[in-house]
Amino acid sequence: MSAGAVGDAASVAASRSWWDAEAPAYQSEHGAFLGDVDFVWCPERLREADAGLLGPADELAGARVLEVGCGAASCARWLRDRGADAVGIDLSAGMLREARAASARSGVPVPLVQADASHLPFPDGGSDSGFDIACSAFGAVPFVADTAALMREVARVLRPGGRWVFAVNHPLRWIFPDDPGEDGLTVAHSYFDRVGYAEFDPDGRASYVEHHRTIGDRVAEVVGAGFVLEGIVEPEWPAGLTEVWGQWSPLRGALFPGTAIFRCRWPG
Repeated sequence: MSAGAVGDAASVAASRSWWDAEAPAYQSEHGAFLGDVDFVWCPERLREADAGLLGPADELAGARVLEVGCGAASCARWLRDRGADAVGIDLSAGMLREARAASARSGVPVPLVQADASHLPFPDGGSDSGFDIACSAFGAVPFVADTAALMREVARVLRPGGRWVFAVNHPLRWIFPDDPGEDGLTVAHSYFDRVGYAEFDPDGRASYVEHHRTIGDRVAEVVGAGFVLEGIVEPEWPAGLTEVWGQWSPLRGALFPGTAIFRCRWPG
């Protein structure tokens, strides 16, 4: 169903309740792939250790990093394991419980904050508490109604010269059914229809929401927030990867991208 009529407050409520309920099952299904101390950008298995999208590895040590929509915070723990002062935020208390459990298992603790990504509880980036890097691997951005406001918030907490790198479903995927097989190769929706996707409970309340933006929309959001867009990464499906993750599959991955990663820098 359409997410076009689902605004900020309803999106926040839906995402909080959905991920609180689904966190254990999600981590049970995907935790081994994501790892407790690893930074995997996407189902195409692009890792930060190989891609270096956050900058040179030797610059991570000592950098103050914010993982936006951290989920179980595997990326934040990977960063802390490399000497970064990383903090994870997530809207869902359920996901943060999974993050604390993963910290206990791995022995790599990470500070965690429950917060809405559109209202970050941190001082402006000009203060000593500003962040050098903000990152998000499929966290928060697809589920926020007003992502332009989210971009402005991330810009606010970054220090001059800071980086903002985030991965989302590739907007092209929205024109196809959410199916990893042959049925997922036939165009079913207009790329330019920003209705997104929503599920509703019997009382008519949104219970799950994802919002669709085109590539042009995303570029306008980051540039409008004052960022310099340094590049967009579209990971190719790697040879030999046969695993299916939701709508990601070797069949579809060989034909069109499933992930878009935006590399942005705050001027200064």
